Amino acid sequence: MSDADIHIPIDSVDEARTLLGPLDSNARLIRELHGVSVLQRDGSLRLLGDDEHVAVVRGVLEDCLRGMRQGRAVSTQQVAAQLRRTLGISADGAGEAPDPAAKARQKSGGVVRARTEGQQHYLDCIDKHDVVFGVGPAGTGKTYLAVAKAIEAMKKGGVRKLVLVRPAVEAGEKLGFLPGDFQAKIDPYLRPMHDALSDLLDPRTRMRWLETEVVEVCPLAYMRGRTLNQSFVILDEAQNTTVQQMLMFLTRLGEDSRMVVTGDPSQVDLPGNVRSGLGDALRRLDGVEGIGVSRLGAEDVVRHKVVSRIVTAYDEFDRRRGHDDRADRPESGV
Repeated sequence: MSDADIHIPIDSVDEARTLLGPLDSNARLIRELHGVSVLQRDGSLRLLGDDEHVAVVRGVLEDCLRGMRQGRAVSTQQVAAQLRRTLGISADGAGEAPDPAAKARQKSGGVVRARTEGQQHYLDCIDKHDVVFGVGPAGTGKTYLAVAKAIEAMKKGGVRKLVLVRPAVEAGEKLGFLPGDFQAKIDPYLRPMHDALSDLLDPRTRMRWLETEVVEVCPLAYMRGRTLNQSFVILDEAQNTTVQQMLMFLTRLGEDSRMVVTGDPSQVDLPGNVRSGLGDALRRLDGVEGIGVSRLGAEDVVRHKVVSRIVTAYDEFDRRRGHDDRADRPESGV
Protein backbone atom coordinates (compact mmCIF):
# COMPACT_ATOMS: atom_id res chain seq x y z
CA MET A 1 0.00 0.00 0.00
CA SER A 2 1.54 3.31 -1.12
CA ASP A 3 1.35 6.76 0.46
CA ALA A 4 -0.79 9.56 -0.93
CA ASP A 5 -0.41 13.36 -0.74
CA ILE A 6 -3.41 15.27 -2.05
CA HIS A 7 -4.78 18.81 -1.69
CA ILE A 8 -8.44 19.87 -1.33
CA PRO A 9 -9.03 23.55 -2.27
CA ILE A 10 -10.81 25.58 0.42
CA ASP A 11 -12.66 28.80 -0.47
CA SER A 12 -13.04 30.32 3.01
CA VAL A 13 -12.02 30.16 6.63
CA ASP A 14 -15.55 29.04 7.52
CA GLU A 15 -15.23 25.98 5.29
CA ALA A 16 -11.97 24.98 6.96
CA ARG A 17 -13.41 25.61 10.43
CA THR A 18 -16.45 23.43 9.74
CA LEU A 19 -14.42 20.57 8.30
CA LEU A 20 -11.60 20.57 10.86
CA GLY A 21 -13.72 21.44 13.89
CA PRO A 22 -12.96 23.64 16.91
CA LEU A 23 -9.34 23.23 18.01
CA ASP A 24 -8.91 20.86 15.04
CA SER A 25 -11.07 18.20 16.72
CA ASN A 26 -12.01 16.59 13.40
CA ALA A 27 -8.41 16.65 12.24
CA ARG A 28 -7.50 14.66 15.35
CA LEU A 29 -10.42 12.31 14.72
CA ILE A 30 -9.21 11.70 11.17
CA ARG A 31 -5.76 10.89 12.51
CA GLU A 32 -7.12 8.53 15.18
CA LEU A 33 -9.53 6.62 12.97
CA HIS A 34 -7.80 6.66 9.59
CA GLY A 35 -4.15 7.45 10.27
CA VAL A 36 -4.33 10.42 7.87
CA SER A 37 -2.67 13.75 8.71
CA VAL A 38 -4.59 16.91 7.73
CA LEU A 39 -2.67 20.16 7.27
CA GLN A 40 -4.19 23.54 6.38
CA ARG A 41 -1.92 25.24 3.86
CA ASP A 42 -2.39 28.21 1.47
CA GLY A 43 -6.11 27.88 0.81
CA SER A 44 -6.23 24.08 0.84
CA LEU A 45 -6.32 21.05 3.08
CA ARG A 46 -3.40 18.69 2.56
CA LEU A 47 -4.05 14.98 3.30
CA LEU A 48 -1.11 12.68 4.00
CA GLY A 49 -1.44 8.93 4.51
CA ASP A 50 -1.89 5.63 2.74
CA ASP A 51 -3.88 5.60 -0.51
CA GLU A 52 -6.95 3.79 0.80
CA HIS A 53 -7.53 5.90 3.89
CA VAL A 54 -6.72 9.18 2.17
CA ALA A 55 -9.33 8.30 -0.47
CA VAL A 56 -11.93 7.67 2.24
CA VAL A 57 -11.22 10.94 4.07
CA ARG A 58 -11.10 12.89 0.80
CA GLY A 59 -14.50 11.51 -0.18
CA VAL A 60 -16.05 12.63 3.11
CA LEU A 61 -14.52 16.12 3.10
CA GLU A 62 -15.34 16.81 -0.55
CA ASP A 63 -18.91 15.58 -0.07
CA CYS A 64 -19.33 17.94 2.90
CA LEU A 65 -17.81 20.81 0.92
CA ARG A 66 -20.24 20.23 -1.95
CA GLY A 67 -23.11 20.34 0.51
CA MET A 68 -21.96 23.62 2.04
CA ARG A 69 -21.42 25.23 -1.36
CA GLN A 70 -24.90 24.15 -2.46
CA GLY A 71 -26.42 25.87 0.57
CA ARG A 72 -26.96 22.79 2.69
CA ALA A 73 -26.44 23.23 6.45
CA VAL A 74 -23.40 21.15 7.43
CA SER A 75 -22.10 21.16 11.00
CA THR A 76 -18.78 20.04 12.44
CA GLN A 77 -20.64 17.27 14.28
CA GLN A 78 -22.14 16.00 11.02
CA VAL A 79 -18.67 15.88 9.44
CA ALA A 80 -17.42 13.85 12.42
CA ALA A 81 -20.37 11.46 12.24
CA GLN A 82 -19.80 10.88 8.53
CA LEU A 83 -16.11 10.21 9.15
CA ARG A 84 -17.01 7.54 11.71
CA ARG A 85 -19.58 5.92 9.46
CA THR A 86 -17.06 5.46 6.66
CA LEU A 87 -14.64 3.34 8.68
CA GLY A 88 -15.89 0.23 6.92
CA ILE A 89 -15.84 1.69 3.38
CA SER A 90 -13.06 0.75 0.98
CA ALA A 91 -11.29 3.24 -1.30
CA ASP A 92 -13.63 2.29 -4.16
CA GLY A 93 -16.64 3.35 -2.10
CA ALA A 94 -15.18 6.52 -0.62
CA GLY A 95 -17.79 9.15 0.02
CA GLU A 96 -20.77 6.81 -0.47
CA ALA A 97 -23.26 6.34 2.36
CA PRO A 98 -22.56 3.06 4.15
CA ASP A 99 -25.14 0.28 4.28
CA PRO A 100 -26.92 0.78 7.61
CA ALA A 101 -27.28 -2.99 7.97
CA ALA A 102 -23.57 -3.61 7.45
CA LYS A 103 -21.98 -5.94 9.98
CA ALA A 104 -18.51 -5.85 11.47
CA ARG A 105 -16.16 -7.24 8.84
CA GLN A 106 -13.27 -9.59 9.36
CA LYS A 107 -9.91 -8.56 7.93
CA SER A 108 -10.45 -11.23 5.25
CA GLY A 109 -13.45 -9.21 4.06
CA GLY A 110 -16.10 -11.63 5.32
CA VAL A 111 -19.15 -10.55 7.31
CA VAL A 112 -19.70 -11.78 10.85
CA ARG A 113 -23.12 -13.41 11.03
CA ALA A 114 -24.95 -15.70 13.46
CA ARG A 115 -24.44 -19.38 12.67
CA THR A 116 -27.12 -20.73 15.02
CA GLU A 117 -30.54 -19.64 16.27
CA GLY A 118 -29.07 -19.05 19.72
CA GLN A 119 -26.42 -16.73 18.31
CA GLN A 120 -29.05 -14.80 16.35
CA HIS A 121 -31.09 -14.32 19.53
CA TYR A 122 -27.91 -13.08 21.23
CA LEU A 123 -27.24 -10.52 18.49
CA ASP A 124 -30.88 -9.38 18.53
CA CYS A 125 -30.69 -9.03 22.31
CA ILE A 126 -27.65 -6.75 22.00
CA ASP A 127 -29.56 -4.58 19.51
CA LYS A 128 -32.58 -4.24 21.79
CA HIS A 129 -31.08 -3.72 25.25
CA ASP A 130 -28.59 -1.35 26.86
CA VAL A 131 -27.15 -4.11 29.08
CA VAL A 132 -26.96 -7.74 27.92
CA PHE A 133 -25.78 -10.88 29.68
CA GLY A 134 -24.51 -13.56 27.27
CA VAL A 135 -24.23 -16.85 29.14
CA GLY A 136 -23.06 -20.18 27.74
CA PRO A 137 -20.25 -22.72 27.36
CA ALA A 138 -16.93 -22.26 25.61
CA GLY A 139 -17.04 -21.92 21.83
CA THR A 140 -20.51 -20.40 21.50
CA GLY A 141 -19.14 -17.07 20.23
CA LYS A 142 -20.16 -14.98 23.25
CA THR A 143 -17.09 -12.76 23.24
CA TYR A 144 -16.42 -12.80 19.50
CA LEU A 145 -19.93 -11.71 18.56
CA ALA A 146 -19.97 -9.03 21.26
CA VAL A 147 -16.71 -7.57 19.92
CA ALA A 148 -18.17 -7.71 16.39
CA LYS A 149 -21.24 -5.74 17.53
CA ALA A 150 -18.99 -3.24 19.30
CA ILE A 151 -16.97 -2.63 16.13
CA GLU A 152 -20.19 -2.31 14.14
CA ALA A 153 -21.46 0.31 16.60
CA MET A 154 -18.17 2.15 16.36
CA LYS A 155 -18.23 2.21 12.57
CA LYS A 156 -21.81 3.49 12.55
CA GLY A 157 -20.88 6.32 14.90
CA GLY A 158 -23.10 5.07 17.71
CA VAL A 159 -20.21 5.02 20.19
CA ARG A 160 -16.80 6.70 20.37
CA LYS A 161 -14.87 4.11 22.36
CA LEU A 162 -14.65 0.34 22.80
CA VAL A 163 -13.70 -0.91 26.26
CA LEU A 164 -12.88 -4.62 26.59
CA VAL A 165 -12.51 -5.87 30.16
CA ARG A 166 -11.51 -9.11 31.86
CA PRO A 167 -10.94 -10.10 35.50
CA ALA A 168 -7.35 -11.26 36.09
CA VAL A 169 -8.19 -14.50 37.90
CA GLU A 170 -5.87 -17.50 37.78
CA ALA A 171 -7.16 -20.80 36.37
CA GLY A 172 -4.80 -23.07 38.30
CA GLU A 173 -1.65 -20.99 37.78
CA LYS A 174 -0.39 -18.09 39.89
CA LEU A 175 0.30 -14.62 38.53
CA GLY A 176 3.49 -14.43 40.59
CA PHE A 177 4.96 -17.39 38.72
CA LEU A 178 4.74 -15.61 35.37
CA PRO A 179 7.81 -13.69 34.20
CA GLY A 180 7.96 -9.93 33.68
CA ASP A 181 6.38 -6.84 35.21
CA PHE A 182 2.72 -6.38 36.07
CA GLN A 183 1.70 -5.60 32.47
CA ALA A 184 3.48 -8.74 31.24
CA LYS A 185 1.70 -10.78 33.90
CA ILE A 186 -1.81 -9.58 32.97
CA ASP A 187 -1.35 -9.72 29.19
CA PRO A 188 -2.20 -13.46 28.98
CA TYR A 189 -5.58 -12.77 30.58
CA LEU A 190 -6.37 -10.12 27.96
CA ARG A 191 -5.13 -12.18 24.99
CA PRO A 192 -8.59 -13.54 23.97
CA MET A 193 -9.83 -9.97 23.55
CA HIS A 194 -6.84 -9.10 21.37
CA ASP A 195 -7.43 -12.28 19.33
CA ALA A 196 -11.00 -11.20 18.55
CA LEU A 197 -9.79 -7.74 17.50
CA SER A 198 -7.15 -9.32 15.27
CA ASP A 199 -9.82 -11.35 13.47
CA LEU A 200 -12.24 -8.46 13.04
CA LEU A 201 -9.93 -5.55 12.14
CA ASP A 202 -7.08 -5.17 9.70
CA PRO A 203 -3.70 -4.90 11.49
CA ARG A 204 -3.19 -1.21 10.75
CA THR A 205 -6.61 -0.16 12.02
CA ARG A 206 -6.30 -2.38 15.10
CA MET A 207 -2.92 -0.93 16.07
CA ARG A 208 -4.10 2.64 15.43
CA TRP A 209 -7.23 2.18 17.56
CA LEU A 210 -5.21 0.65 20.39
CA GLU A 211 -2.49 3.30 20.25
CA THR A 212 -5.02 6.16 20.32
CA GLU A 213 -7.16 4.37 22.96
CA VAL A 214 -10.21 4.30 20.72
CA VAL A 215 -10.08 0.65 21.82
CA GLU A 216 -9.04 -0.04 25.40
CA VAL A 217 -8.29 -3.57 26.64
CA CYS A 218 -7.78 -3.68 30.40
CA PRO A 219 -8.24 -5.68 33.61
CA LEU A 220 -11.44 -5.27 35.61
CA ALA A 221 -9.57 -3.60 38.48
CA TYR A 222 -8.92 -0.59 36.20
CA MET A 223 -12.66 0.16 36.01
CA ARG A 224 -13.07 1.42 39.58
CA GLY A 225 -14.02 5.10 39.79
CA ARG A 226 -14.65 5.53 36.06
CA THR A 227 -17.76 6.62 34.15
CA LEU A 228 -17.83 5.39 30.56
CA ASN A 229 -19.79 7.69 28.25
CA GLN A 230 -20.49 6.99 24.57
CA SER A 231 -18.77 3.63 24.94
CA PHE A 232 -19.43 0.01 24.07
CA VAL A 233 -18.19 -1.95 27.10
CA ILE A 234 -17.66 -5.72 27.20
CA LEU A 235 -16.87 -7.74 30.33
CA ASP A 236 -15.55 -11.19 29.44
CA GLU A 237 -15.22 -14.19 31.80
CA ALA A 238 -17.73 -12.55 34.13
CA GLN A 239 -18.17 -15.76 36.12
CA ASN A 240 -14.81 -14.88 37.73
CA THR A 241 -16.04 -11.61 39.21
CA THR A 242 -17.13 -11.29 42.83
CA VAL A 243 -20.51 -9.80 43.71
CA GLN A 244 -18.87 -6.50 44.62
CA GLN A 245 -16.83 -6.40 41.39
CA MET A 246 -19.91 -7.06 39.26
CA LEU A 247 -21.83 -4.23 40.93
CA MET A 248 -18.83 -1.94 40.47
CA PHE A 249 -18.60 -2.81 36.78
CA LEU A 250 -22.32 -2.49 36.00
CA THR A 251 -22.43 0.97 37.56
CA ARG A 252 -19.65 2.27 35.26
CA LEU A 253 -22.19 2.67 32.44
CA GLY A 254 -22.50 6.31 31.35
CA GLU A 255 -24.60 8.27 28.87
CA ASP A 256 -25.16 6.84 25.38
CA SER A 257 -23.26 3.67 26.32
CA ARG A 258 -23.98 -0.03 25.95
CA MET A 259 -22.69 -3.01 27.88
CA VAL A 260 -22.34 -6.75 27.24
CA VAL A 261 -21.39 -9.17 30.03
CA THR A 262 -20.29 -12.66 28.94
CA GLY A 263 -19.49 -15.73 30.99
CA ASP A 264 -19.67 -19.49 31.47
CA PRO A 265 -21.12 -20.49 34.86
CA SER A 266 -19.46 -23.91 34.60
CA GLN A 267 -15.93 -22.42 34.56
CA VAL A 268 -15.71 -20.45 37.81
CA ASP A 269 -12.09 -20.06 38.96
CA LEU A 270 -12.86 -18.18 42.19
CA PRO A 271 -12.05 -19.72 45.57
CA GLY A 272 -14.76 -22.08 46.79
CA ASN A 273 -16.06 -19.71 49.46
CA VAL A 274 -16.45 -16.75 47.07
CA ARG A 275 -19.79 -16.19 45.35
CA SER A 276 -19.68 -15.47 41.62
CA GLY A 277 -20.95 -12.04 40.60
CA LEU A 278 -22.39 -13.41 37.35
CA GLY A 279 -24.86 -15.80 38.93
CA ASP A 280 -25.73 -13.25 41.58
CA ALA A 281 -26.44 -10.56 38.97
CA LEU A 282 -28.59 -12.90 36.87
CA ARG A 283 -30.78 -13.58 39.90
CA ARG A 284 -31.00 -9.98 41.12
CA LEU A 285 -31.57 -8.36 37.71
CA ASP A 286 -34.10 -10.83 36.30
CA GLY A 287 -36.88 -8.81 34.65
CA VAL A 288 -35.25 -5.40 35.10
CA GLU A 289 -36.15 -3.06 32.22
CA GLY A 290 -33.31 -2.41 29.76
CA ILE A 291 -31.46 -5.62 30.67
CA GLY A 292 -31.49 -8.67 28.39
CA VAL A 293 -30.25 -12.20 28.97
CA SER A 294 -29.25 -14.58 26.18
CA ARG A 295 -28.46 -18.19 27.11
CA LEU A 296 -26.40 -20.21 24.64
CA GLY A 297 -25.95 -23.98 24.74
CA ALA A 298 -23.95 -26.85 23.28
CA GLU A 299 -25.96 -26.55 20.06
CA ASP A 300 -24.46 -23.06 19.58
CA VAL A 301 -20.82 -24.15 19.77
CA VAL A 302 -19.06 -23.15 16.54
CA ARG A 303 -15.53 -24.36 17.23
CA HIS A 304 -14.30 -27.79 16.15
CA LYS A 305 -17.29 -30.17 16.03
CA VAL A 306 -15.83 -32.29 18.83
CA VAL A 307 -16.08 -29.28 21.22
CA SER A 308 -19.88 -29.46 21.09
CA ARG A 309 -19.69 -33.18 21.88
CA ILE A 310 -17.39 -32.51 24.82
CA VAL A 311 -19.78 -29.91 26.26
CA THR A 312 -22.75 -32.25 25.79
CA ALA A 313 -20.91 -35.18 27.38
CA TYR A 314 -20.03 -33.11 30.46
CA ASP A 315 -23.64 -31.88 30.78
CA GLU A 316 -25.07 -35.39 30.44
CA PHE A 317 -22.61 -36.81 32.97
CA ASP A 318 -23.54 -34.11 35.49
CA ARG A 319 -27.24 -34.73 34.96
CA ARG A 320 -26.76 -38.45 35.56
CA ARG A 321 -25.08 -37.63 38.85
CA GLY A 322 -28.03 -35.44 39.76
CA HIS A 323 -26.09 -32.17 39.95
CA ASP A 324 -23.68 -30.07 37.98
CA ASP A 325 -20.17 -28.82 38.75
CA ARG A 326 -21.58 -26.13 41.01
CA ALA A 327 -22.60 -28.75 43.53
CA ASP A 328 -18.92 -29.51 44.08
CA ARG A 329 -18.55 -25.87 45.19
CA PRO A 330 -21.81 -24.97 46.96
CA GLU A 331 -20.62 -21.45 47.80
CA SER A 332 -19.82 -20.46 44.20
CA GLY A 333 -23.28 -18.94 43.80
CA VAL A 334 -23.49 -19.71 40.07
